[in-house]
Amino acid sequence: MPAFRFFLSLGLIVVLGVSCVSNKRLIYMQELGEEDPLYEELQTVPYKTENYFLQYNDVVEINIRTTSPELNELFEVSASQGGNMAGQGLMNGGDIFFMTGFTLDEEGNVELPLLGEINLKGLTTQEAKEAIEDRLTEYVNREDLFVRVRLGGIRFSALGEFGRNGNFTILQNQITIFQAIAHAGDMTTIAKRNRVILVRQYPEGTKTYRVNLNDRRLLSSEFFFIRPNDMLYAEPMKIREFGTGVTFVQTFQLAVTTLSAVLLVLNALN
Repeated sequence: MPAFRFFLSLGLIVVLGVSCVSNKRLIYMQELGEEDPLYEELQTVPYKTENYFLQYNDVVEINIRTTSPELNELFEVSASQGGNMAGQGLMNGGDIFFMTGFTLDEEGNVELPLLGEINLKGLTTQEAKEAIEDRLTEYVNREDLFVRVRLGGIRFSALGEFGRNGNFTILQNQITIFQAIAHAGDMTTIAKRNRVILVRQYPEGTKTYRVNLNDRRLLSSEFFFIRPNDMLYAEPMKIREFGTGVTFVQTFQLAVTTLSAVLLVLNALN
């Protein structure tokens, strides 16, 4: 028992030593002088961006304005109806662009007032804009119209070892994988950051990748930016299966508890 008390005391001293954090590491804007550099410039990594091609289930926002009051009124009526539905959708936790935008069906078509169905599958937003303008020229001159097409936010899913699991929509044209992870409440301590599964939709089908978030080369890869309908899955480490502690303190507490139980059993047997 004296030996056990010695090792227990030693362990507690170690825990207290490693758990102490000095104020110097916590307080902002201190008078540090010249002892520490103000900043350190790291490597600049160029982005690798690719054109996104519209596909099934994408939601696009389409705005049309012309010099014709009759056409403008027609498109404004459609937009106002969508806006009323959007208010109800937001009250129920819905997605504003799903209510006000246009969703590509299985064939990649959207249906617009007066213009009917237009196929946008496999087009960029710029090409989709031009396709709608071509259809509008049947009713008004090209120089007398304005069309804007953009994605209705970036939708993605986060499953597994995240702070918050679920479907998310960020109302931006472009977000990084780290922004998506932050939006999902960051990854837990036991998440495999070097083996994150990314499920991505393509016009020809679904592809699955394993992405290493620990590698800086990610910044210049095609996986740095999230695409619409991406799904992220974070696997847990083996440590969860073993039931051991996540941090050193937790593991030490578990070891002390186990050792105490063993010594009590041996003492009772003796």
